[in-house]
Amino acid sequence: MDKRNTMNLLLAGGVALPAVGMAGPFLAFFMPKSAEGGGGAQPAKDAQGVEVKLTAWLAGHKAGDRSLTQGLRGDPTYLIVTENAIASYGINSICTHLGCVVPWVAAENKFKCPCHGSQYNSEGKVTKGPAPLSLAIAHTEINEADVVLLKPWTETDFRTGEAPWWK
Repeated sequence: MDKRNTMNLLLAGGVALPAVGMAGPFLAFFMPKSAEGGGGAQPAKDAQGVEVKLTAWLAGHKAGDRSLTQGLRGDPTYLIVTENAIASYGINSICTHLGCVVPWVAAENKFKCPCHGSQYNSEGKVTKGPAPLSLAIAHTEINEADVVLLKPWTETDFRTGEAPWWK
C-alpha cells in the first residue's frame, strides 16, 4: 500500500507542478491592466524622437500650422501654432471610431479620417460621424529649458462642456 500511495503522490505532484505554473499567466490574462503613468507632464518629441523646443518649433512652423509630435503614451499629437506661440492644448490624432491616425487637411481647415470619413473641426470636435467622440486633448506647457510638455487634460472639455472621455 505504501508503494501505491507514493506513486499517487508522484503522479499528483507531476501534474500539479505544470498546472500551477500555467495558472498564473492564465489568470493574469483576465485581470485588467492598471492605469498607465503618474499623470505628470511628458516632453513632446518630433519625428526623430528629439524633445521639441519652443523657439526652434516656432521658427520652422507658421501660425495656423498643425504638426504631429509624439505625445502622451506615445500617441501622435498635433501641436497647434498660433501667433508667436503654441496653443494651450494639443490634439491627439487617434480617431475615436477605429483608431486611425487622422490627418489635418489645411485646405478644408479640418481633420478628416481617411478610413471611414469621420471629420473633426480645427479644435478636434467631431462634426461628422461615424466617430462617436471628439479627439482627445492634452495641456501644453513650456518648461525652463524651452521644452514643450504635454500633460493629461482632466478638466471639462472646452469644446463640448462635458467631462473628458479619455481619462
